[in-house]
Amino acid sequence: MFTAYEEARSWIHGRLKFGVKPGLGRMEQLMARLGHPEKKIRAFHVAGTNGKGSTVAFIRSMLQEAGYTVGTFTSPYIITFNERISVNGTPISDEEWTALVNQMKPHVEALDQTEYGQPTEFEIMTACAFLYFAEFHKVDFVIFETGLGGRFDSTNVVEPLLTVITSIGHDHMNILGNTIEEIAGEKAGIIKEGIPIVTAVTQPEALQVIRHEAERHAAPFQSLHDTCVIFNEEALPAGEQFSFKTAEKCYEDIRTSLIGTHQRQNAALSILAAEWLNRENIARISDEALRSGLVKAVWPGRLELVQEHPPVYLDGAHNEEGVENLAETMKQRFPDSRISVVFSALKDKPYQNMIKRLETIAHAIHFASFDFPRASLAKDLYDASEISNKSWSEDPGDVLEFIESKKGSNEIVLITGSLYFISDIRKRLK
Repeated sequence: MFTAYEEARSWIHGRLKFGVKPGLGRMEQLMARLGHPEKKIRAFHVAGTNGKGSTVAFIRSMLQEAGYTVGTFTSPYIITFNERISVNGTPISDEEWTALVNQMKPHVEALDQTEYGQPTEFEIMTACAFLYFAEFHKVDFVIFETGLGGRFDSTNVVEPLLTVITSIGHDHMNILGNTIEEIAGEKAGIIKEGIPIVTAVTQPEALQVIRHEAERHAAPFQSLHDTCVIFNEEALPAGEQFSFKTAEKCYEDIRTSLIGTHQRQNAALSILAAEWLNRENIARISDEALRSGLVKAVWPGRLELVQEHPPVYLDGAHNEEGVENLAETMKQRFPDSRISVVFSALKDKPYQNMIKRLETIAHAIHFASFDFPRASLAKDLYDASEISNKSWSEDPGDVLEFIESKKGSNEIVLITGSLYFISDIRKRLK
């Protein structure tokens, strides 16, 4: 039995040594040993290459504004480890995490000795989330965000009310496949028999895969871009504004506090989810709650202004599509500003292409590393860059010195790359 939170957390992190092992066998065994908590909750399941976290935040906020209590399971964390499991946006306590791990530990150790093998860190955290919302703190709804892919992701034992797929892009290709169709097939693996699916996927080849999977499972299907129109789009000083026409109604002048042209799509997809909940009488989300929820939704590390002198923005653009969205947003919002970029990435990412795109908006780039097994060396990133004004340091603490050097320069500092890196730097700045 663990008596201290740090002991319990260290035990979970100790399971990192078992790596990423796609497959649902261990999760199914854990669920059976725990009395199937996944069957005792009302859940939504969200997958996608980018936009998952923001979409979770939008849906959660709308439901909260409508008076519901909403649990979320998200990853990775940006501020605290505990935020992976949250209620109405508030992370669970150290004591609750410790109690969850104490209940989970004997089941995990028993499973270690079976043919299913050792449960991974993410599988244990996912199982803790199911247990928490089924037994520790019951809520009206729970939103589960996939960790990696979909088909074999540990969250995919959930039996949801609604399935959401945000986008498809080139990420985790060593696991999910080399083509958009293959990656779409893995994401579409969360579609279940008769469970409705809404998606904001744009590529025709990916959409065809998802639509086929929905038809195969007799799952009602709605594509944002096939059935709706986003128009009158505008970047606001502290967010986005757009109008949105669905098959049911026209929403004029929708606003969000999350910044970026891609956030308009994430918000629109969330509106489709809200319409479905209303249509099926699963929840009642008024127009007022919908609008208020979209404005109040927050998600750390998504073009987040964390310092004003000099302006410092954090954005977890951790793959090619994310960097592309970020670059377009920066060009639109700061067309006349000099931008100094701080960048770090994981070794298994196509960081050469990401750097090349960042170079199109950057006046200077500082490359960094951070304490994580899969983190790239700063020197490797530096060597991959062709920009002349560049620097590097393996010590993430030197990022603060880089920011300090920009005071009085009228430059914007944009810190981006791995979400693990963003989390590290955010703590140092805050």
